[in-house]
Amino acid sequence: MPHKNQRTEWSESAEIRDPVHGYIFASEFERSVIDTASFQRLRRIRQLAGCHLVYPGGQHSRFEHVIGCMFLAGKVGKILESREIGFDSDDTQKLRMAALLHDVGHGPFSHMFEEVLAQKTDITHEDMTQKIIMETEIGDIIERYGFSKRELSELAIGKLRSNRAKTYMNDAIGGGLSVDLMDYLLRDSYFTGVEYGKVDISRIMNSFEVVKDKLAIGQAALFAFEALMIARYQMFRAVYFHRTVRAAELMIIRSMILSDKALNLIDLSLENYLSLTDEVTLDRIAKLDNPSKDPELAHARNLANDYLKRKLLKCAYEKTVQRRDRFLTSVFNERTFREQFQNRIAERAGVDPGEVYLDVPTAPSIPVSSSRESFSGITLVARKDQRGKQMVHYKMGIDDLPLIGTIAGYLDVLRVYTSERNRAKVESAAAKVFGREGFESKVSM
Repeated sequence: MPHKNQRTEWSESAEIRDPVHGYIFASEFERSVIDTASFQRLRRIRQLAGCHLVYPGGQHSRFEHVIGCMFLAGKVGKILESREIGFDSDDTQKLRMAALLHDVGHGPFSHMFEEVLAQKTDITHEDMTQKIIMETEIGDIIERYGFSKRELSELAIGKLRSNRAKTYMNDAIGGGLSVDLMDYLLRDSYFTGVEYGKVDISRIMNSFEVVKDKLAIGQAALFAFEALMIARYQMFRAVYFHRTVRAAELMIIRSMILSDKALNLIDLSLENYLSLTDEVTLDRIAKLDNPSKDPELAHARNLANDYLKRKLLKCAYEKTVQRRDRFLTSVFNERTFREQFQNRIAERAGVDPGEVYLDVPTAPSIPVSSSRESFSGITLVARKDQRGKQMVHYKMGIDDLPLIGTIAGYLDVLRVYTSERNRAKVESAAAKVFGREGFESKVSM
């Protein structure tokens, strides 16, 4: 077993057969972390929450996703080791471990729980990731193998501090060049059965360079990078923001919010948090005792049971908006504005505000959107000198990319959902609220 500050070669200890990447090997260090109860919990948290109600194959969990991310991080590490930038096998092990742990703090239903946290706390799943690494047996294992649990907790959320060396490793964990993005596009495409996520990620990774402490790609890999961004956009439209997928997920979000006071879902003690998985949470809500005395609990239980029966909300109104119209970005980034619109529609429709659900891509529960704000540009390496060391590089904005600039953020879709019985009334009310007159008067306020 390695000692602190001792450089070691990380040998293979376990073999995992993955349908996306093939055989994945784990070191003894990685296997020790994978075998912890805190990590095994990820088997019971679906990667795509309610997506399986539309795409039946989309049952995969956070567990296999992070295993895949670890594998890709290892490939990135080996490429960086070959670049003569002082990146060694211990750094590759750090990168693999950070990728393995980057989702360990997700709550039930993955990003759906972000909506509950955002409404009632200022905590994110990334905060919980750091807490779990620092305060559970995972941190003890990290320290035992000679690494800093603080450093790995930062790197796992892509926020390794600038006073530490090699902060370009953050780019490999989060962002437009991350192993997270590459794995979930390939994996989500595979399990849902859609074709959009099939991208040549090896072409991108093999071109990785480091420029001014940032990850960059070779100019020749630009087309593969564009394909990655297009796949991201297409998966957003076809899967992540699919009309019926979001109907199911909105039901889960609302049921968790309404039942929190009875079930104390946002008790962020590790004992409680680590007990919450998809099925445990859904079962608790669906079996709420005597909710008739509390309309909110009754509504939560009904939503959970309807979800189990696939009696989903109906989309009553849909509006496609040009992102440059400053509609969604300026108005709906704030939850209070979304609630005001929901209340306004409900009042016009003559229904309870709790029967109206307004959904936009800026909601915290959307795991990936068509927004270009999260990734504004990329550094391209044009060439090296004859010795292969001095690089000519330049930064290119997303708008300047030949294909991405035409679609990045091109469309946003606003939707209003309600129950089947209220569909006609809400459709009429939403059309009045979001008709040209109502839209302009509201935005100008």
